[in-house]
Amino acid sequence: MSAVTRLVTFVEVDGERRETISVSARLELELTSGARVVLLNDRGWSGSGGWTSTSATCVRETARAVVGPDEPLDGVSYEHEAAAHWDSLEQIARDRGVAADATELRRLPHDVVLSAEVLARIAPDD
Repeated sequence: MSAVTRLVTFVEVDGERRETISVSARLELELTSGARVVLLNDRGWSGSGGWTSTSATCVRETARAVVGPDEPLDGVSYEHEAAAHWDSLEQIARDRGVAADATELRRLPHDVVLSAEVLARIAPDD
C-alpha cells in the first residue's frame, strides 16, 4: 500500500441557484501512488452574500474549516475536539485500507481545489 502524501478538499457548486452560495466539500487522502481515498463527503455550506462577494481565498479558508476539526462544544477543549477529529479520520482511512495514524494525518499538507464552476462564479482574488 502506498504512503500518504496530502489531504485534498474538493469544492463544487451544490445547487442550481446562482444568487446564493451553496457548495459541497469532499475531503480526500492522496497516496504516493496517485490514488485517492475519500475521508469525508458530507460537508459543505451555504451563504446569502452571493458568489461575486466572495473570493477564492475565502472559499478555500472556509473549506478547510468545514472539513474539520469542528469547534468544540461547551466544556470540551479545542485540543480534545481536534484529537477526536484526527482519530476519526484515521479510522476512516484504516477502514478503507490505508494505514495512516492520526498524528501523520494532522501533519499532512492540506490543499483545496475549487471546481471550474466555483471559480467561474466567484470574484477574482486580488
